[in-house]
Amino acid sequence: MLGILISRADDASTHIGEHLLDIADWSEQTDDSRPDAAGGGTVYRTEGAELREFEELHLYLDRPADAFDDIDVLVFASKHAGETGQLLTAHHTGNFGPADHGGEDNAVAHACPNTHAHVLDALETHAPAGYDVGMEGTHHGPTDVGAPSMFVEVGSSQSEWDDPAAARATARAILDCRGVPADCDPENGGGDVHRRHLLGIGGGHYAPRFERVVKETDWAVGHIAADWGLDAMGDLDSAASQTVLSAAFQESRAAYALVDGDRPDVAAAVERAGGRVVSETWVRETDGVPLGFVDRVESAVATVDDGLRFGATATGYDGEFTVVGLPTGLLDETRGIDREATYGILDERALAFGTDQGGTRPTNPVVLADETDKEGVFDELATVLDQRYDSVEREGEELVAREQAFSAEKARTLGIPEGPKFGKLSSGHPVEVDGETIPPSAVSEQRERRFRLE
Repeated sequence: MLGILISRADDASTHIGEHLLDIADWSEQTDDSRPDAAGGGTVYRTEGAELREFEELHLYLDRPADAFDDIDVLVFASKHAGETGQLLTAHHTGNFGPADHGGEDNAVAHACPNTHAHVLDALETHAPAGYDVGMEGTHHGPTDVGAPSMFVEVGSSQSEWDDPAAARATARAILDCRGVPADCDPENGGGDVHRRHLLGIGGGHYAPRFERVVKETDWAVGHIAADWGLDAMGDLDSAASQTVLSAAFQESRAAYALVDGDRPDVAAAVERAGGRVVSETWVRETDGVPLGFVDRVESAVATVDDGLRFGATATGYDGEFTVVGLPTGLLDETRGIDREATYGILDERALAFGTDQGGTRPTNPVVLADETDKEGVFDELATVLDQRYDSVEREGEELVAREQAFSAEKARTLGIPEGPKFGKLSSGHPVEVDGETIPPSAVSEQRERRFRLE
């Protein structure tokens, strides 16, 4: 069940509430067990959602989820204020450092990363023309909500707060969250360790990098400690800082952190708080790849940050695998002919493979579901050899590549002087020597390269 909280102290919130009541069929009931100002009085219910109104501003409420009946996620419909123009946004709540706007110092609320990712997508779908959609770092209260929660907001000034199109779009996006769980499912029996949640660390208050990750991968982002939040925490090794960082992992149900910027001191503090710092490359490489399988392959081969790349066949794969090496000479030759094609073959055929040169050059080892899958790789690499050689044939356990090539020795035997005429002949053009025309075929020889497949 989705809980929706409207604050009468927030005009944007009340406008969103009006549109929520207009676009769905609600039943009205009276709750006399609590004051009208604290979520009692008239309660609105529709399929998958319950809406209650509070008198006080959202930021300063204490356990507002207790007013609702068995909800899974609570959404605060609210306004965003700032110099950011027409903006629809969503964020989690809490304080990295002092509680200047509700909640407690160094405390964070229970986040809902999966619902948050879903509402960002829904806001993109419903946003009126001219409105941007974004996410913000964790800021302000409340910190003790009583359920996984997030703010969904219209910004950024009075004209937008009064805009019926913005309020209606936000209301639609909120209702689209009905039935969406707070968290991504754990994978491979790994609990939160294998849940696709990230903690965001660093960067500005508005978080385009983390937003990009959510939009372009299957990862969700929980709490975000922006640079200003890290500064507010002070000494990152202090007990208070370590406590709130640990809480951010726990309340985000996350085991991984993505750090924005080159901040080894921050990364070290995050790891001391119990999380694993991962790169954006790691996040993108593991998109769609079961996290238990990622763990096993990284343990057996190398980490993504050390050059491991997952191929297309790794998507959804969680079975057995074998680690093989391709013939070095064959790999060197195909990379020299067409590096991009060689990379594409491994990306298409292999579960994973090594790379160097910043992830651009494919190398050994290669991870396959079965060692017999090497045959398909060899067949594909043979097509790269075809780009240079006249013929490529399989002879037993070898690939044999043959070509007709210019022979400098034959040219010298025929009295052809080294220099431009060598170049013309090697390019396939005849030359004249002492009144005699010498065709390229007269100074060519067949060459072959054998690549042992083992």
